[in-house]
Amino acid sequence: MKRKLGIIAECIAGADPVDTLDLMKEIGFDSFFTDTYSVETTQRMKEKADTLGLTYEFIHAPFSGINNMWLEGDAYLTVYNGMIDAIDAAAACNVPAVILHVSSGWDTPEINDLGLARFDAIVDYCEKNGVIAAFENLRKTGNVAYFVDRYEKRDCVKFCYDNGHEHCYTKTVCWMDIFTHNVIATHIHDNPGRGWEKVGDNDLHMLPFDGTCDFQKMMDKLNEYGYEGCLMLELGNSRYQDMSAREFLQTAYDRIKKISEM
Repeated sequence: MKRKLGIIAECIAGADPVDTLDLMKEIGFDSFFTDTYSVETTQRMKEKADTLGLTYEFIHAPFSGINNMWLEGDAYLTVYNGMIDAIDAAAACNVPAVILHVSSGWDTPEINDLGLARFDAIVDYCEKNGVIAAFENLRKTGNVAYFVDRYEKRDCVKFCYDNGHEHCYTKTVCWMDIFTHNVIATHIHDNPGRGWEKVGDNDLHMLPFDGTCDFQKMMDKLNEYGYEGCLMLELGNSRYQDMSAREFLQTAYDRIKKISEM
């Protein structure tokens, strides 16, 4: 199955992501995603992408302080409003989806009615604006899995499969068996995995094949559930300063292409 190959636009440290699109296109990438920007900056990215023939797949919403979504008080408003900004930018610039986190860290608040009401409001806002809310797997299996059931009848809710998070946080959980046919986006990267102890953080976002992820298993599962979307790299060159920007992007492209052929 031929799929689009993509990478985050902010993959080159210190570079303007708009300018990076030119090199990405030249090397062979088909698609990209970005962090959240103003509507004006997002539109600039979208117009450049359209000119180059690149697909702007999704926007990653802010997630710093995401645990506040489950806590009393007004501290949640910073991340909540950041998610609203991402949805507004996506809707205004015809970007189909936003990627959302549910919680962060190992010691997260319990799922509760307060937090659910806030996420319900985010989902409602996505539906109103014609944007897909794609929740991403992280450390806590139950938090994201709960949303699979809660929003199973909401067409505007889908999921983003992150193979690196699966490998270093929840290695014994096959997220594709939970998400099944509801995945509309991927985050692909590598890392060394982890032991059973909850110490450190090996979510290093390395180039594929620099860690120990089983990419054949990943592709087998994507194929099993009929995923036809982009294979999207979520990594940057900060760990690869010995490479030029062109060398890094060429290596990233060659490796994701190799994965796509598995």
